[in-house]
Amino acid sequence: MRYSRQRELILKKVNALCDHPTAEEIYEVAEKEIPGLSLGTVYRNLNVLADAGMIRRVSVPGKADRFDHTLRQHSHLYCTECGCVEDISLDDAAILKIVKDGNDSVVDYSLVVFGTCEKCRNKSAM
Repeated sequence: MRYSRQRELILKKVNALCDHPTAEEIYEVAEKEIPGLSLGTVYRNLNVLADAGMIRRVSVPGKADRFDHTLRQHSHLYCTECGCVEDISLDDAAILKIVKDGNDSVVDYSLVVFGTCEKCRNKSAM
Protein backbone atom coordinates (compact mmCIF):
# COMPACT_ATOMS: atom_id res chain seq x y z
CA MET A 1 0.00 0.00 0.00
CA ARG A 2 1.40 3.36 -0.99
CA TYR A 3 1.75 6.10 1.59
CA SER A 4 -0.71 8.97 1.50
CA ARG A 5 -1.07 11.82 3.95
CA GLN A 6 -4.85 11.52 3.82
CA ARG A 7 -4.77 7.78 4.59
CA GLU A 8 -2.38 8.33 7.49
CA LEU A 9 -4.67 11.01 8.96
CA ILE A 10 -7.79 8.86 8.50
CA LEU A 11 -6.11 5.91 10.26
CA LYS A 12 -5.01 8.25 13.05
CA LYS A 13 -8.60 9.49 13.47
CA VAL A 14 -10.04 5.95 13.58
CA ASN A 15 -7.48 5.11 16.27
CA ALA A 16 -8.28 8.29 18.23
CA LEU A 17 -12.08 8.03 17.98
CA CYS A 18 -12.75 4.99 20.13
CA ASP A 19 -16.52 5.05 19.56
CA HIS A 20 -16.70 3.14 16.25
CA PRO A 21 -17.08 6.24 14.05
CA THR A 22 -18.81 6.39 10.68
CA ALA A 23 -17.05 7.73 7.58
CA GLU A 24 -18.98 10.99 8.00
CA GLU A 25 -17.79 11.39 11.61
CA ILE A 26 -14.20 10.73 10.57
CA TYR A 27 -14.57 13.22 7.71
CA GLU A 28 -15.84 15.93 10.09
CA VAL A 29 -12.72 15.77 12.25
CA ALA A 30 -10.17 15.04 9.49
CA GLU A 31 -11.36 17.86 7.21
CA LYS A 32 -10.30 20.37 9.85
CA GLU A 33 -6.69 19.22 9.44
CA ILE A 34 -6.75 18.82 5.66
CA PRO A 35 -9.09 21.45 4.22
CA GLY A 36 -10.48 20.31 0.89
CA LEU A 37 -10.50 16.64 1.92
CA SER A 38 -13.53 15.01 0.32
CA LEU A 39 -15.93 12.54 1.86
CA GLY A 40 -15.23 10.25 -1.12
CA THR A 41 -11.52 10.22 -0.23
CA VAL A 42 -12.41 9.25 3.34
CA TYR A 43 -14.63 6.38 2.13
CA ARG A 44 -11.98 5.11 -0.32
CA ASN A 45 -9.23 5.18 2.29
CA LEU A 46 -11.38 3.51 4.95
CA ASN A 47 -12.09 0.70 2.48
CA VAL A 48 -8.38 0.36 1.66
CA LEU A 49 -7.47 0.28 5.37
CA ALA A 50 -10.20 -2.28 6.15
CA ASP A 51 -9.22 -4.48 3.20
CA ALA A 52 -5.58 -4.34 4.35
CA GLY A 53 -6.60 -5.46 7.85
CA MET A 54 -5.45 -2.24 9.51
CA ILE A 55 -8.95 -1.45 10.85
CA ARG A 56 -12.18 -3.45 11.17
CA ARG A 57 -15.43 -2.58 9.45
CA VAL A 58 -18.50 -2.99 11.65
CA SER A 59 -21.60 -3.43 9.50
CA VAL A 60 -24.99 -2.78 11.07
CA PRO A 61 -27.86 -3.72 8.74
CA GLY A 62 -29.69 -0.62 7.52
CA LYS A 63 -27.12 1.76 9.05
CA ALA A 64 -23.84 3.32 7.97
CA ASP A 65 -20.75 1.16 8.41
CA ARG A 66 -18.66 1.92 11.47
CA PHE A 67 -14.90 1.52 11.78
CA ASP A 68 -12.99 0.02 14.67
CA HIS A 69 -9.32 0.26 15.56
CA THR A 70 -9.44 -2.93 17.66
CA LEU A 71 -8.25 -5.72 15.39
CA ARG A 72 -8.69 -8.73 17.68
CA GLN A 73 -11.87 -10.73 17.17
CA HIS A 74 -14.71 -9.29 19.25
CA SER A 75 -18.43 -8.60 19.03
CA HIS A 76 -20.44 -5.38 19.10
CA LEU A 77 -23.66 -4.05 20.56
CA TYR A 78 -25.76 -1.66 18.47
CA CYS A 79 -27.92 0.45 20.78
CA THR A 80 -31.42 0.71 19.37
CA GLU A 81 -32.04 3.78 21.55
CA CYS A 82 -29.13 6.12 20.74
CA GLY A 83 -27.47 4.38 17.78
CA CYS A 84 -24.04 3.94 19.38
CA VAL A 85 -21.88 0.90 18.70
CA GLU A 86 -19.74 -0.50 21.49
CA ASP A 87 -17.60 -3.55 22.15
CA ILE A 88 -19.21 -6.32 24.15
CA SER A 89 -17.70 -9.36 25.81
CA LEU A 90 -19.04 -12.64 24.54
CA ASP A 91 -17.43 -16.04 24.43
CA ASP A 92 -15.86 -15.39 21.03
CA ALA A 93 -14.13 -18.78 20.98
CA ALA A 94 -17.48 -20.54 21.46
CA ILE A 95 -19.10 -18.40 18.77
CA LEU A 96 -16.30 -19.16 16.31
CA LYS A 97 -16.65 -22.89 17.10
CA ILE A 98 -20.39 -22.73 16.32
CA VAL A 99 -19.72 -20.83 13.09
CA LYS A 100 -16.93 -23.21 12.04
CA ASP A 101 -18.73 -26.47 12.94
CA GLY A 102 -18.81 -28.45 9.75
CA ASN A 103 -17.20 -25.65 7.74
CA ASP A 104 -13.43 -25.46 8.04
CA SER A 105 -13.25 -22.66 5.49
CA VAL A 106 -14.58 -20.05 7.95
CA VAL A 107 -11.72 -17.85 9.16
CA ASP A 108 -13.58 -14.91 10.68
CA TYR A 109 -17.02 -13.68 11.64
CA SER A 110 -18.75 -10.46 12.60
CA LEU A 111 -21.47 -10.39 15.21
CA VAL A 112 -23.58 -7.36 16.03
CA VAL A 113 -26.09 -7.71 18.85
CA PHE A 114 -29.04 -5.30 18.97
CA GLY A 115 -30.08 -3.96 22.36
CA THR A 116 -29.72 -1.03 24.72
CA CYS A 117 -26.36 0.37 25.86
CA GLU A 118 -25.58 0.93 29.52
CA LYS A 119 -25.91 4.71 29.20
CA CYS A 120 -29.45 4.44 27.80
CA ARG A 121 -30.40 1.78 30.38
CA ASN A 122 -29.23 4.13 33.14
CA LYS A 123 -31.24 7.03 31.67
CA SER A 124 -34.45 5.03 31.58
CA ALA A 125 -33.88 3.79 35.16
CA MET A 126 -33.93 7.37 36.47
